[in-house]
This record gives sequence, C-alpha cells and structure tokens, in this order.
Amino acid sequence: MNILLGIFMQAGGADLLSTIVPFLLIIVVFYFLILRPQQKRQKERTKLLEGVKKGDKIITAGGIHGVVEGLDDKFVLVKIDDNVKVKLEKTGIATIIGLTDQGKK
Repeated sequence: MNILLGIFMQAGGADLLSTIVPFLLIIVVFYFLILRPQQKRQKERTKLLEGVKKGDKIITAGGIHGVVEGLDDKFVLVKIDDNVKVKLEKTGIATIIGLTDQGKK
C-alpha cells in the first residue's frame, strides 16, 4: 500500500488527489442530504399504501375525500357520496385520515 501511495505521489498524484477529494465529498453529502431521505419517504409511502383497508377515510391526490369500500392489488373502490363510487389506483391516495394525522401530532 505504501509503495502504491509513493508511486502515486511521485507521478503528480497530489494534484490529482486534491481535485478528486472535493468531488467525493460532494457525492457523500448528496447521498446523505438527498438520496437517503428520499428512500426513507418512499418506504413510508409504500407502507402507507399497503396498510389501506376497507373503511379507511382517505384523501386522494386530487383532493377528493372518501371512504374505502373495496380493495384490489392495484386499485381501490372509494365511496365519495351516496350512490357514488370511484375506482382509483392505490398510488392516487395522498393520505389516510386519522392514521397520518396521528403521526403529525
């Protein structure tokens, strides 16, 4: 290892090293400030969507409030008024009323 470091330093490696280190630091900071929190939010959202059950009150991404009447692998049947039911994709659910409100308090 010392031999490689010595060869690296003799070949002008100090200049190369001083240019590479800032880029590596930028990549590490980018990972911890942007990528890692995004992965955490994605896991929480997936867990939220998997936890939807019949009778849950939800708000869709479009702002429509309703109650879950039926479930499928990818779709949810939502009752938004008397005799009005809408079939939505699970990804269209923004929040589950009560479940997400408790987490914010």
